[in-house]
Amino acid sequence: MSGYIVSPQADEDIFEVWRYLYVRVDAEVANRVESEFYAVFDALAQNPLIGHKRSDLTSYPVLFFTVYSYMIVYRPHAPLEIARVLHGKRNIRRIFRRQP
Repeated sequence: MSGYIVSPQADEDIFEVWRYLYVRVDAEVANRVESEFYAVFDALAQNPLIGHKRSDLTSYPVLFFTVYSYMIVYRPHAPLEIARVLHGKRNIRRIFRRQP
């Protein structure tokens, strides 16, 4: 059993990243990036406070951890919850106004 859960929205985010990379690069890169996300999720579950707060983006009690150009947004309680996986160029402040 893993020490984290992936929210339905984060699961959709991961699929969208995978699909984007699959179409624009290739399946090998898409699969590698997806695998690295899950490896980071495991690491975050082991060390939940290694992320950082971004009070400039949201007041929600979440932490951020960057992988490539993507921001992993997570709640550091047990079990750790992966809330979103967002590209850093997206308007994250606006996304969090709609939902955490």
